[in-house]
Amino acid sequence: MASPRPVLRPSPSRRKNLWFERLMALLATANFGLVLFDLSYVPWRDFWLRGTFQLPLVNFPLQVPMPRQITQWYDPIKGIEPHRDTQDYLQAVQQLEQQVVQQGLNSPEVQRSLANLRDLSVEMIDTNPFALANKSGTLEKIKNRMRDRMFGDRRESARQAFQRFWSTDYLTPANWQQEIGWFNRTVTPLIQTNYYRSIGESGDFTNNFGVIDTPFALLFLLEFLARTFYLSRRYRSLSWRDAMLWRWYDIPLFLPLWLFFPPLELLRAIPVAVRLHQAELVDLERVRNQATQQFVSSIADELTEVVVVQVIDQAQAAIQRGEVSRWLSQAVNQPRVDLNNTDEVAAISTLLVRLTVYEVLPKIQPDITALLTHNLEGILNQSPAYQALKNLPGAANIPIQLTDRLVAEAIQLLQTTLTNLLSDTAGAELSGRLAQNFAQTLGSEVQDQRALQQIQALLTDLLEEVKLGFVAQAGTNPEALLEETRQLRQIARRG
Repeated sequence: MASPRPVLRPSPSRRKNLWFERLMALLATANFGLVLFDLSYVPWRDFWLRGTFQLPLVNFPLQVPMPRQITQWYDPIKGIEPHRDTQDYLQAVQQLEQQVVQQGLNSPEVQRSLANLRDLSVEMIDTNPFALANKSGTLEKIKNRMRDRMFGDRRESARQAFQRFWSTDYLTPANWQQEIGWFNRTVTPLIQTNYYRSIGESGDFTNNFGVIDTPFALLFLLEFLARTFYLSRRYRSLSWRDAMLWRWYDIPLFLPLWLFFPPLELLRAIPVAVRLHQAELVDLERVRNQATQQFVSSIADELTEVVVVQVIDQAQAAIQRGEVSRWLSQAVNQPRVDLNNTDEVAAISTLLVRLTVYEVLPKIQPDITALLTHNLEGILNQSPAYQALKNLPGAANIPIQLTDRLVAEAIQLLQTTLTNLLSDTAGAELSGRLAQNFAQTLGSEVQDQRALQQIQALLTDLLEEVKLGFVAQAGTNPEALLEETRQLRQIARRG
């Protein structure tokens, strides 16, 4: 019975390093979450203030339970404070409510408060205190809701709507609770969303995100220096600067990019993803493989085409510069480098001759016989003696028999001669020397200027045709190439 396979456990140092990696990965994730919250805080401040999310298309408000102190905590970080004009307006409404409860709707104090609210309403419409917070659309919502309430028509004047609403001609003891309740539910929350944001000496809005981010940045900076110093000590061929370049993706964690352009802080997603993967908290191997495979498959065909065309262009340029002559000269005159005590030229020549004698000639013998017979008959037909022999009575078939016999004996003689030559050691050496001298002589003769120019022109045209043919046939489907790569990898893994 086979013994059970031992369970491999990581070493204590490995577990310790893994816990450290996980701790730093979680801190980086928390810091990135804080960055996302900071970037989205101002656009989403209405949500953090009221806890209400307006569902798109259906126009239905969704209430989300959350601590209402979020805006109180984070408004100072963004330099946000209540807007004085809109706060005065809401305080005037609260004062009116208290006066109505204490003194009644027709008291002189209430009349003065209503007149004050009418003036404040006109001032709010004319000065638009919502513009600084980029919330002019909120003011339009307020005006439209007041028009709908007063006239049922949004084309009417918003000023007249406010004037009529804050008057005893419209507000009566019978409808006071209903109307002030509508105002507090519909208009007051919109006014509360307005704010004032201070501007720093740089001319930009106040942003004190560094108060929260600096401790994280210092921690990641110290870790970056310690980690890269350790890598430079562990790998002696790696300098400290090279180690820093190795861990380049950690730089966004401690570089205060928010000082220059806050959206650049989103670059922290890169080190966060890498750290989560290295800490084995998230497996991004499949995502990485899919991303790289899609990229490689999309450029593989174009890259191959560019490489092949560039290689052919370089070969054409070398031929046009006369490199063929230099290559031939080196091949003829330069001493051969021997690596295995074997004359490769002679060996190849002998191998080709053996293949020709023992394999090729027997298979093409009928074709050679027909060719030689045809040529021999053509030569003999021009001879008067041969013609006279054919005209002799009873000798018509003698020329044909004579021709067949001559051809058969010639082929037999050739094959016998070549076979004997191959079986003879001296003959093999002579054939090898013949092949070598033939190659050298051919190389020397090819260097003739006229022949060399013709060869260069033909080679250039041939390469051009190869290049055009390759480009015309290029165009592999990237998806098909990617699928073939996946299948090959699966086969390799199963094997």
